[in-house]
Amino acid sequence: MERNKKIILVSHCILNSNSKVEGLSQYSGILYELVNLIAQKGIGIIQLPCPELIMYGIKRWGHVKEQFDTPYFREKSRELLKPIISQVIDYQENGYSILGVIGIDGSPSCGVNKTCSANWGGELSGDDKIISKINNIKSLEEPGIFMEELKKQFEENKLDIPFTAIDEININSNINEVKKLLNEGEIDNEKN
Repeated sequence: MERNKKIILVSHCILNSNSKVEGLSQYSGILYELVNLIAQKGIGIIQLPCPELIMYGIKRWGHVKEQFDTPYFREKSRELLKPIISQVIDYQENGYSILGVIGIDGSPSCGVNKTCSANWGGELSGDDKIISKINNIKSLEEPGIFMEELKKQFEENKLDIPFTAIDEININSNINEVKKLLNEGEIDNEKN
């Protein structure tokens, strides 16, 4: 049997929702609808590491992009991505097609088209304005920090790989773009 030489990179929580902040996952275990589409096509999967889980653990609080926009988080993200970049280069040099990256929109680290933003920080206890701070969260049309660093490493290595994302709140809203990526290896990459 001839090997299907197509590979997709996916955010960690697509294959393991247990890595998400407790209570945030919209699905149990794996994102079955997406993983099933990939499996039906016989496409290989590279699971990206979860920088939030690695750096902050299971009991972490939810964060916003501004909290991850630090030299340390960016440096650690680049370090976590080094073996992924090496794999992608090796696969491409051996005739494999890297179809793209599927992120999780809304995530402060793995968002592709949108991320969450707010002026968060400081001590939780004794902050009489904590509820107003929490309520000021907003969505920005830009990638999360981890995806920004992945894009930079692709550019540095002259890798032209498209990005798309799943909106977990409404998976069907962008599933057609994901299907197009899986079918053709192409998407409208202008917004990325």
